[in-house]
Amino acid sequence: QTQAVLWLPFLKPSAMGKSKRKTGGGGGKPPKKAKTADDEGGVPLEHFRDIIEDDPEVETYDATKADKEAEEEKPEYNDVFSAENPDVDPYLMADAAYIQKEHRWKNKQRTLIFATRGVGVRYRHLMEDLKKLMPHHKPEPKFEKKANFREIVEIAELKSCNNVLFLEARRRSTDVYLWMSRVPFGPTVKFHVLNTHTSGEVKLSGNCLLGSRPFLTFDAIFDTMPHLKLMKELFIQVWGTPRNHPKSKPFYDHIVSFYFVDGMIWFRHYQIAPWTEGDLHDPEKQNLTEIGPRMVLNPAFIMDGCWQGEMIYRNPNYQKPRQLRAAQAAAAGQEAISKNRWRDAKEKRDQVKMNKDMLIEAFQ
Repeated sequence: QTQAVLWLPFLKPSAMGKSKRKTGGGGGKPPKKAKTADDEGGVPLEHFRDIIEDDPEVETYDATKADKEAEEEKPEYNDVFSAENPDVDPYLMADAAYIQKEHRWKNKQRTLIFATRGVGVRYRHLMEDLKKLMPHHKPEPKFEKKANFREIVEIAELKSCNNVLFLEARRRSTDVYLWMSRVPFGPTVKFHVLNTHTSGEVKLSGNCLLGSRPFLTFDAIFDTMPHLKLMKELFIQVWGTPRNHPKSKPFYDHIVSFYFVDGMIWFRHYQIAPWTEGDLHDPEKQNLTEIGPRMVLNPAFIMDGCWQGEMIYRNPNYQKPRQLRAAQAAAAGQEAISKNRWRDAKEKRDQVKMNKDMLIEAFQ
């Protein structure tokens, strides 16, 4: 397309003057009619358009020609790409629309983390470690033990959270359970927390940037069983930091791992560090240093709703803590009984031997 701007100085002066009109009755001036160059006897605009197209000295801007020249100025990537010039993009990946960087926060996952009143010191520190791991968390004061768990749904909705991590302490923090739920439609998973060690307690040498996004890794067995598939999806939504979250940093310098061993889920947290400065972008030359915290989660059951609903999975190998304590007490009692029986039998043998010796001495 051809575009041009031309000043028309040879129009008649009368075309730029004002003509007098007689005013009609009523005392008001009628609205003025728009004038054109043809009405005043001027030269029509089509004439100047023809002059512009025929005159070779008039400079015009051809958008199509400019685009072709810009395309010709681009270098041939196949010719300049080499190992000495690694910054060249031979496959034009920078121009691909599907891999353009997104600067908006779309995956708006928020996790509510809190505990019941009376939780122990170790589990309070554990909760603080979990908050540092998840910059997308929302805090909440302690929850009353006697309150109904359905109120947690209302608290999460008031905080605009769609995930919940809730630590429930019983028997003066002897028994601690971790509830993980998706708000408002579920599901809900209950874990028994075992072998807990906070990052300040173990004093490991690993470290990571506060607020950075973690890699989440899972055992291959998580893709084989239905209940483990469901737990894996919940872990991704609860623990995974959303991209472009306002409180997160665009770095990957730590990894959160979930292992399934002996019917339980083992949680570990590691730092990712390269062997040398030159191995920063080589995934095969990275060291893993444990940071902490540590814990083992024993799954108890899964409900299809949010803190309610039908139980869709129950762990057949799970035993309640009081049942374990009762079994241990029974085993200890049986051991004590066995020891008493062995002691009584030994005393009886010693008495028989002593009587036999006394009888022999009497006849000598």
